[in-house]
Amino acid sequence: MSAHALYVTAAYGITAVVLAGLIGWILLDQRARKRELAELEASGVRRRSDKVAKP
Repeated sequence: MSAHALYVTAAYGITAVVLAGLIGWILLDQRARKRELAELEASGVRRRSDKVAKP
């Protein structure tokens, strides 16, 4: 394998690892935010956007 092909292969490999890490981080963070939201809703905290319209 030439030096150029090795460089390109390494670049693609590093990019794949970084993208997989970012996707994993996003999924773990999403899980944490959903858990926090469920805890808040269970404790009675509501979203500001859930306000009932005044007559």
